[in-house]
Amino acid sequence: MTSTYFGRVQTRLFLVFTVGLLWTLVLTPFLSLPDDDRYKVTLTTLAWVAVLGVFVWEPIWHLLQQFRWEKDWPAIYLLLQAVPEAVLVRVVLDRILDASGPVGVGTFALHFATTWLAIFLFVQGPMRVPFLRWRFRGGRIL
Repeated sequence: MTSTYFGRVQTRLFLVFTVGLLWTLVLTPFLSLPDDDRYKVTLTTLAWVAVLGVFVWEPIWHLLQQFRWEKDWPAIYLLLQAVPEAVLVRVVLDRILDASGPVGVGTFALHFATTWLAIFLFVQGPMRVPFLRWRFRGGRIL
């Protein structure tokens, strides 16, 4: 079954605040960020991925899916969706974190890309083990 809008929102929030959070907590000490702002920057990035994903990307994604016969996209499109999302998150972070200093593009790209890849890979495999009926309930977790 194709994921429904609310199923994708639930899945996104669940994955960002479990897989994304765990990966961010592991990766953050290794990023080249000032020590006092390190977790503030990465957790703020993760929060904005969740907020912009729910209020910007999911409605756009849902609208675009209505033009497809299957109402779904190949997995590679899900992976490539990270590019415009990363650009938007980067612009928002530049505006918000301006007072605390700029975050390097490489540092941001490393954090965003690896977090996105961890979430993508979890959805493509391990997600289907603990949530056996997830696919058949339109992507809803609850």
